Amino acid sequence: MNITVDEIRRIIIASAGAPEAAVEADFADTSFDELGYESLALMETASAIEREFGVSVPDDLLFEARTPRDLAELVRSAKEAAAA
Repeated sequence: MNITVDEIRRIIIASAGAPEAAVEADFADTSFDELGYESLALMETASAIEREFGVSVPDDLLFEARTPRDLAELVRSAKEAAAA
């Protein structure tokens, strides 16, 4: 399964709740800080990603992701690396 920004959005909202900022159209490129997601929300999201997709995202890389689009790309890369 291709891990898209929409999948990341679904998972992060299920894990950490709806974003504080109402940015429906720009969700993918809005920073996690602007969305109101802190490190705990990202860690919960990473756990959900691992359960759902079998992809482990190391904490140091997780916190380098600044936006949902960054996180989706990071997960795709981790999934490809695990498959190789």
